[in-house]
Amino acid sequence: MKKNNGRGFITLILIFALFSFAKPVAPNPVEGKWDITISKDGKNFPSWLEVVHSGTNSVVGYFVGISGSSRPVSTIKIEGTKFSFQIPKQWEDGNGDFKLEGNLQGETISGTVTMPDAKSYPFTGKRAPALKPKQSVQYDAPIKLFNGKDLSGWQQLGTKNQWVAVDGALKSPESGSNIRTEKTFNDFKLHIEFRYPKESNSGVYLRGRYEVQVSDNAGSEPTRGDYGSIYGFIIPTEMAAKPAGEWQYYDITLNGRYISVVANGKTIICNQPIPGITGGALDSNEGEPGPIMIQGDHGPVEYRNIIITPVK
Repeated sequence: MKKNNGRGFITLILIFALFSFAKPVAPNPVEGKWDITISKDGKNFPSWLEVVHSGTNSVVGYFVGISGSSRPVSTIKIEGTKFSFQIPKQWEDGNGDFKLEGNLQGETISGTVTMPDAKSYPFTGKRAPALKPKQSVQYDAPIKLFNGKDLSGWQQLGTKNQWVAVDGALKSPESGSNIRTEKTFNDFKLHIEFRYPKESNSGVYLRGRYEVQVSDNAGSEPTRGDYGSIYGFIIPTEMAAKPAGEWQYYDITLNGRYISVVANGKTIICNQPIPGITGGALDSNEGEPGPIMIQGDHGPVEYRNIIITPVK
């Protein structure tokens, strides 16, 4: 009986060569990360979109709306410079899907979003900056952002001004407005201490755009939406939360879009890139400096010893 080992080996080489020399799929110009602004009822609201190639023919993505967390987009339809998708509602009003229809024009996009309540609004977008980390970092002197006595250097952002200075703490006794620093910053180290009652929820927005979640999750498994997470994007390596009612702290380092978070002495995020803005951000201008913003619309919370050390 004849052996065909040699012929089979040659066949395998030909198959390998065929796949090895196959032309890679060219990326579509729509692919990439986009910082979006939605115009709604006379106001501008930030949003974010990432368009990703998947396999030979599919295009998928991730989207952050005016509020809420990053959510997957299973299919993005692209025809020439036009693209569209629809996804289930998250926190929006209405019972329909969220829909987006856009058009690429050079390095910008524009189009219309239709909310689950069937109301439509225009949007514009630009490519998100890379925000690569600096390799050599030197820091300026630390700055105490809260003096423990009053709200000097801070600005409340809503109609309900519930924030007060009490016993050396910046306190929101009930749900109301967010609060931000008047000063803005690029890269920095931030030390911030906080305390909350049971089941309360807050967050620290870096540059006013990236939320580090502050919430009552002691004893649970870490997720993208709970204590220590970069809301909707980065899961902490462990749950470092203390029980509600105890003072806790974060030491946060932000370099470009790369972040490290130490919670109560434990490193829970180590030099990870933040893909884009999180829901509830002040704006989507990622290439610009921004303030420290504290969330005050999700429940009672207190902060103290808020110290920022900017990069020179």
